[in-house]
Formats: sequence, structure tokens, C-alpha cells
Amino acid sequence: MKADYSTEMRELTETVRAFAAKELSPFADELDREERLAPGIFKRLAELGILGITSAEEYGGAALGAVAVVGVMEELSYADPGTCLSYLAHTLLFAHNLEQNASKEQLARYLPGCITGELVGGMAMTEPGAGSDAVGMVSRAEKVDGGWVLNGTKMFITNGPIGDVFLVYARTGAGRQDLSTFIVERGFKGFAVGKKLSKMGMRSSPTGELIFRDCFVPAENLVGSPGGSVKHMMKNLDIERVGLAAMSLGIARACLDHSLKYANERQQFGADIIGFQAVSEKIANMYIGYRAARALVYEAAQVIDEGRRANQEAAAAKVFASEMATRVGLDAIQVLGGYGYIREFPVERLMRDAKLLEIGGGTSEILRGVIIKEFQRKFSK
Repeated sequence: MKADYSTEMRELTETVRAFAAKELSPFADELDREERLAPGIFKRLAELGILGITSAEEYGGAALGAVAVVGVMEELSYADPGTCLSYLAHTLLFAHNLEQNASKEQLARYLPGCITGELVGGMAMTEPGAGSDAVGMVSRAEKVDGGWVLNGTKMFITNGPIGDVFLVYARTGAGRQDLSTFIVERGFKGFAVGKKLSKMGMRSSPTGELIFRDCFVPAENLVGSPGGSVKHMMKNLDIERVGLAAMSLGIARACLDHSLKYANERQQFGADIIGFQAVSEKIANMYIGYRAARALVYEAAQVIDEGRRANQEAAAAKVFASEMATRVGLDAIQVLGGYGYIREFPVERLMRDAKLLEIGGGTSEILRGVIIKEFQRKFSK
């Protein structure tokens, strides 16, 4: 780690925190209610210098690592987790994924536009019948003269309703792992955006269905070699899961701060309610959970930045942090009582946002299995 990394990280997080406090926090409830992103948010995030946070400087990126990703995503999620989710889909699921797996020509064509906010990206893996079992997808691409013809439907795609370009996974052979990756632009013939989905939480992040009916994809938009996409998926999972875990940190910290403020101001029976043991115990546990999760998340990020696989560490961090954030959200509602249950106060929104993080990017149940498989792999050597 660079000697000045702590200073660099502190400056980065303080800059993002100030931006989010001004540009997101005052509008988070409105964006949730209206189920939309803040207008021009990708351009403003680009001006902040974080759209290409892990991308090479030659494409306009910041060339930072997973630790920086964690710092940025915690601060954005403290203000509005939905905006951060769309940022994650653009920055990690598309831009970072592309840079890890694409050719120089493909990077030169798409990455600069993503980093300046001219293009909004996303990734299309999940299908109506294939979620946790990603390699069970049925979308198919057939080789034709000059390219491929893609057919299928993708579901629960973050940035689907607004995206300009997507990394789309499809089956290209008979084997279970014969999957390939394609760069699909919004204007390609045969590509259509289906219905926008109305969600319990993360409502400021647009989510939708993508439909491919004889969609022609030029040969130059195949990423890597045919049938090589399982490796693409695995290569990107660690940083995606660490990013999602970092979002849980932001949510939990926001719930803790709202609970502390309320408990120090609200009086019952002639005393501040923070003096009541039942309330103070909840707040203490919020802090303990947040700090423990933070240690796990930053440890996993450090492993990634050292160039090692963080499969087990990232899975553990995401499970613990996401479940902690949901629990903290529920406890924050309890601390605020009736006020916590109404939309005038943000903790009910934060709790709804938190729940997604136990599902997306690998459910807690699947990730516990990942942890065990890593133990089995290590002990079998």
C-alpha cells in the first residue's frame, strides 16, 4: 500500500461525502417516492472523478482500487443507496468488468464515454428463470455472417430502463458453461427495453427487463473468446460483492446517526430516551455491528488490492454487512417508534434499501455456500 494512501483516501471520501450531502441527501426521499435517478447524476459523478474509479488513466479513469471503491460507495449510500446502486452497476458491473475482459479496441470505443458520463452502462446476467444459478441461463447467441444473433430475456437489470450499453451474457454452445459476453448498444436492432420494475427499496435506481429478439450483435462486440464468460463472471465477483457490502456500511451508519440524533432529543417520562437501557442497547449494537462489518469489508478490499482472490473474504463481508444493515434499519425504526414508521423520517427508506443487499450479487444463502466450498477446496489440497 502506498505511504500516502490514507491521506488520499481521506481526501477522496471527504470530497464524496460533501458532494452527496449537497446533491443527494436533500432529494433522497423525493427520488425514492418518484422512483427516478437525480437528473444528470452520471455527468456530475463524472465531474467528481469517480465514474472510472478503477479504470486506467489512459481512458480518463482514476486507477484506484477496491479500498477506494469501498470508501466512495459507503459515502454515496449514506446519502442515497439507490443512486449508489446505479453507480455500482455502471462503474463495476460494466466499466470495471469491461476493462478486465475486453480488447484494447473495445475499451477505446466504450470506456471513455462511460467515464465522462456520456454513456450509462449496465450488466445483463439474471433471467426470469436463472438467478442464483447464473450458468443456467437460456438466452442464446447464434453465429452468423458478420456477427451473432441474440435471443432471450434478462430480468432485474439495474440501469436497464436508462442504459446506453450493456454487457450481456448468453449461451453459445451445448455445454453448461458455454457462455459468452457481448457488448450490446441500446440502438441495436432487435433489442428492446421491457417494463420498468417497481421495487420495495432502491427505488431511485431504475431496474427493468431487457428483451432480445433476433438482435444482431457485430462480431467485434464479442468480449474475449466464445464460451469464455464463466471466467469473466468469476473475475468480477469479488469487487462487486465488496462494493455491495460497502453500500450496507453507508446504510447502517446513516441509520445509526438518525437514531442517535433522535434518542438524544426525544424525551419520555421526563428524560432523553437514550438513557433508557432498551434504547441504548439497540444503539450500542448498531455501532458494534457497523464497526465489525467495516473491518470485514476493508479486509476483503485490501486482499483484492493486493492482487489476490478474495472469494471467501468478499462473500463473508457481504453476508455479514448486508444482514447487519437490515437489522440496524429495523432497530432504527424501533428506536424512532411511530416516527420511524412514517416516510417523514428516512429510516424506513433505508431499511427497505438495505434488504436488497441480502439478495443482489449473490444471496446470503448462496454466499454461505461459497464460504464452505472455499474451505473444502483448501482442505482437499
